[in-house]
Amino acid sequence: MAQVGHRVDYLAGFCCPVGGLVAGKPRVLCHENEIYLSNGTEFVYVYDQEGKVLKAVYRCPDQVWHVELLPQPRQLYILCAHSGIYCVSLEQQSRLMEQTDGDGQESNGPSGVFPVEADACIFPDASLSMFTLLSTFVITLAQDEGKWWMRLHELPRPEQDGPPYRQVSQVEFCPGSPPGDGGDAPPSCFLPVLCCAAAPGTQGLWCSGGFVLEEPLFSLLFGIDVAMLESPMILCGFPDGQLCSVPLKALSSSPAADGCRDVSTPAPPVKILHHLEEPIVFIGALRTERRAADDAEDEPPAGEPGCDCVVAVGHYGKMVAVKADQREEATVPELREYYLRGPILCAACGSGSRMYYSTHSDISAVDLDWAGDSSDPEDTESGAGVLPPVLSPASLSICSVVALSLSSRASEGESELLALSAKGRLVSCGLCSPEEPDVELTPAEIGRRIKELLSGIGDTSERVSFLKKAVDQRNRALASLNQVMNVSAALLSSHEGHKPIACTVTANWSCLLLQDTVTISCLLENCSEYSLEEGWTLCVQLLASPCALEEESMDSATTFTFPIDQLLPGNKRELTLPLGPAADTKLDLPLTISCALYYSLRDILGSGSDSSEDLDDFLPDDSPLLSPDREGICLPLSQCTIDMLQCLRFRSSPPGPDAPPAPSDPVETFLKVSQEQTEPEEGKTPGEENLPPSAASIRVSSELLKNALKTSETDVPLCCATLRWLLAENPEAEALSSTEVASVCGMAPDGGHVQLLVREVAMNDLSPAGPIQAVEILMESPSLAHMCRTHHAVIRRIQALVLEQAAQGSGPPDLRMQYLRQIQENHEMLLKEAQTLRDQPPLGEEGAEGSATAEKLLNIYRQLRNPSLVLL
Repeated sequence: MAQVGHRVDYLAGFCCPVGGLVAGKPRVLCHENEIYLSNGTEFVYVYDQEGKVLKAVYRCPDQVWHVELLPQPRQLYILCAHSGIYCVSLEQQSRLMEQTDGDGQESNGPSGVFPVEADACIFPDASLSMFTLLSTFVITLAQDEGKWWMRLHELPRPEQDGPPYRQVSQVEFCPGSPPGDGGDAPPSCFLPVLCCAAAPGTQGLWCSGGFVLEEPLFSLLFGIDVAMLESPMILCGFPDGQLCSVPLKALSSSPAADGCRDVSTPAPPVKILHHLEEPIVFIGALRTERRAADDAEDEPPAGEPGCDCVVAVGHYGKMVAVKADQREEATVPELREYYLRGPILCAACGSGSRMYYSTHSDISAVDLDWAGDSSDPEDTESGAGVLPPVLSPASLSICSVVALSLSSRASEGESELLALSAKGRLVSCGLCSPEEPDVELTPAEIGRRIKELLSGIGDTSERVSFLKKAVDQRNRALASLNQVMNVSAALLSSHEGHKPIACTVTANWSCLLLQDTVTISCLLENCSEYSLEEGWTLCVQLLASPCALEEESMDSATTFTFPIDQLLPGNKRELTLPLGPAADTKLDLPLTISCALYYSLRDILGSGSDSSEDLDDFLPDDSPLLSPDREGICLPLSQCTIDMLQCLRFRSSPPGPDAPPAPSDPVETFLKVSQEQTEPEEGKTPGEENLPPSAASIRVSSELLKNALKTSETDVPLCCATLRWLLAENPEAEALSSTEVASVCGMAPDGGHVQLLVREVAMNDLSPAGPIQAVEILMESPSLAHMCRTHHAVIRRIQALVLEQAAQGSGPPDLRMQYLRQIQENHEMLLKEAQTLRDQPPLGEEGAEGSATAEKLLNIYRQLRNPSLVLL
């Protein structure tokens, strides 16, 4: 079969349950310009195909199994699961909608959902499975205790005042053996199929979904007696595979059956035509032979051309076709079985020779028009028959369709296939009629048609390429966002424990550009199960602490960014950041270093997204993931402080335990320098080389240090252990671990010198119980700034140690409170005196007055830097 020419138009989308619609329950009907649709839920929709609007929605009490339309009067019959058949008047509902929209406002959709009330149920029967409309009758099928019952009900006439629906008779079907297990659904999931077949001479017959058969085929299928009675036949296809027929007149003229009829007796009311051995999903009829012109002229104008082939289709792909073969001696039925690719979800056929059926992957069309002529003696002898030996399905490239309906729109003169997909989309497919004659085209028209087709192919290819690129970009964005969310969840779920992605910061000395300088080493380690792909950035922020000496360094922060191309799980990456003169920056210690991972959401949305509203859709306003600029995700990793003790550089051989010589008196040195009248050298301050070193000391209880450092477990002296503890974070002080030293002299990042001395002292006046053993940490440097930075670093470590020991419940010994109050009062007096001296006018040119003020200030500061207190 040649490829079926068609065009597909999207009409509307309807709601569907999770997982999509299931075949068997959805139904699509078309009458004039209106489409009546049920999608297997409790809703029935009325769609205007011409206006392309949804006119009404009916909500039924339960799941809808089947829908039929009675054109005159306009009534909709709805079968609901486990409840019965409901009748809805469409004319009355139209009047209600007109009253609702009577305010004159235009509406592009239904004014509301109309509930189907319980009083609209005309056949309350929970066992009903299927029904159909035939002229003035309603034929129902019900299953009770494993048996099928067909009941005939008469529709009420307009002038009738009695009961609206009267049961005329019923007949029982004996079920056959169930089909073999196979396929993707059990037979109990399928509903039976009902339709009507009539002879051409039947008068006043209307049937929902019925068809008219030619006289030879009608007589061969149902018998000459039924043909003479001109009785319509009711065809039933059951889930067990039986294809049965019942004459309507025999059913309407006989009383209700009390028992099961024996189908083997002559002239039974129920006749088994065939057994497909699988659930029947469709019964239809086709016109496989084109009428000659003479036959068309001889046919009466009012006559309807009959079909010459009956088909029945099973769910798993078995199909049977029956056609009358008019031979010389007699007319005999020809029955052929075909095997299509299943499972078949639904099928439909129209007035032509094509049948359309749907599988999960496609809609296919098969043509039963056989070009051979059975009257040819050669064909008769060879047994070619009137049906094609094999079928060649043609694809329509529409997948996952669960309901089909074929209608003919007289205004356009073409066949149209309506399809409802598993996702609830209703589409129309315009089909080329097989009877349309080929139109002769001129070469110019053929060339123009080819150009149009090529242009359309080019446009389609360009759009497909564009859509593919958009889909690929969205897929990459979703994959990136999923990876970002996984990394974020892993980091945020480990607040207290060890983070799966960590950044360790250390200070080191390196030789850069032939110059020794301090560098910050950031070791990024990925211990999580997720990979850091392209788009992540490691941000390292350097913030000068508020205790920095220079005022301009306050609140000054510098951020360095390092893009991460890829960091697989279990891998590490070390990044080095130079500081000091080699980096052309000023090193203000202490430094607070914060490390964080940053991912820009604009990389996910693409460069074309400039609106911040698009970014707000990803995360709420109070999300902890959003960066301050709300354009990315910021995940903090670590925060640490780099101080002077971590940046000191020591000689290759540390000095011995002997203390350095005591410095000269600072007041005498200061006065001596101020009296010098010589000109200073270029770049040096007068008396810079002769100033005494600045010094400060801190005393800590020996008992406190022993408990914290656990020196009782080792043979290392307390002074050596204290010095090692202070310099534990300095990689340059590794040599101290192998020697016992109590003093070191280190070089600051700018070349200045800092000396640390640790010694044991006794505090005699603090406790009435006796002297308190303490460790004194003495800090000296020619630079006041270096001494202050070192003093701050030592205090920071001791504060952490004191808080840690205080949490363990250790208390101080008995102290002389009067002595402590006296020391506090002395310090307050020194502070007031220093403030008074600083508030005085600037020193004059006379040396005596300036020397006296300087002497007083130096004495005050020296006393303040060396208090007679100890940390307990």
